Amino acid sequence: MGERGYLAGLMGLHKFPKDYTKHRVRSVGHEQWDLFHELVVTDEISRAGSGGLVWNLIGGFGIGCPPLVKFGKKSVVDRILPDILNGDKRICLAITEPDAGSDVANLTCEAKLSEDGKHYIVNGEKKWITNGIWCDYFTTAVRTGGPGMSGVSALLIERSHGGVSTRKMDCQGVWASGTTYITFEDVKVPVENLIGKENQGFKVLMTNFNHERIGIIIQCIRFSRVCYEESVKYAHKRKTFGKKLIDHPVIRLKLAHMARQIEASYNWLENVVHQCQVMNETEAMLKLGGAIAGLKAQATTTFEFCAREASQIFGGLSYTRGGQGAKVERLYRDVRAYAIPGGSEEIMLDLSIRQALRVHKALGMKL
Repeated sequence: MGERGYLAGLMGLHKFPKDYTKHRVRSVGHEQWDLFHELVVTDEISRAGSGGLVWNLIGGFGIGCPPLVKFGKKSVVDRILPDILNGDKRICLAITEPDAGSDVANLTCEAKLSEDGKHYIVNGEKKWITNGIWCDYFTTAVRTGGPGMSGVSALLIERSHGGVSTRKMDCQGVWASGTTYITFEDVKVPVENLIGKENQGFKVLMTNFNHERIGIIIQCIRFSRVCYEESVKYAHKRKTFGKKLIDHPVIRLKLAHMARQIEASYNWLENVVHQCQVMNETEAMLKLGGAIAGLKAQATTTFEFCAREASQIFGGLSYTRGGQGAKVERLYRDVRAYAIPGGSEEIMLDLSIRQALRVHKALGMKL
């Protein structure tokens, strides 16, 4: 991925970071690279029909690296970014804790300034961290101040600092993603590794949510297409009651409902990506956060629907690992890894309305 220039182009940036890697995408000049090219790359990797594969390649990187690039100190970015973009080192995002998931403002992992003011001493735990067992760097949400979001900072923790232990978690789906439980014990982190300003880390993390959710949306819609494609192919092969499955109206109805939801979701996705492309990052974050949250819920429910319908069409084959129904069986296990991370469906739907009301009120809407 690094050698082909893909990693450098998968951070939701308006400009390809050409100064930090010599690798280029051969088919597209770095001057022309935009968010639609990122959509295509993510979509094509997802065609394999494995959430674990996609998360392994770009999961932790796609959410852990952008905050560093946008808000990290230049000396730190210059030191570590080239190795990350070239694929020699790995980075992930460490926000979620055993008792703080979607409620980011409730996290307790603590970073105290040392007496000489040169280091933060970090203690705490993180859970369900994608790619963590392989990572050299952790873009970490820590508490440096009082309760709530105003006491949260973003800190780049390096494994080489010592005191960082990681263990792989066994999860229902996305097996190849390296889901991780992390423990920080008296980790000594230089103050230069602060990303953004102290106690203003929530802003840093907020700017990343749109990009993270769009990545999830792209994958969900492609996985829905994989379920549909596998179902169509199987329905033309399998015979029941003297005729092919595709000749049964009830099966065609299932396929029609799958296609209907997939195409509606994908068109909404292209609409949102276009808006992200023509707006600057701040405007997009403020105006599109609600729409992207709503689309995330739409994409994950579409994925769940298509995985279930595909499973019904395949019957027992989708309940068996391997064989003709392998992709459907695997994707069915991956569904929850998309419906919950990045903001659960319920929180996304509520956020979509709250954000819409807030934005349009600021723009002069009268109720």
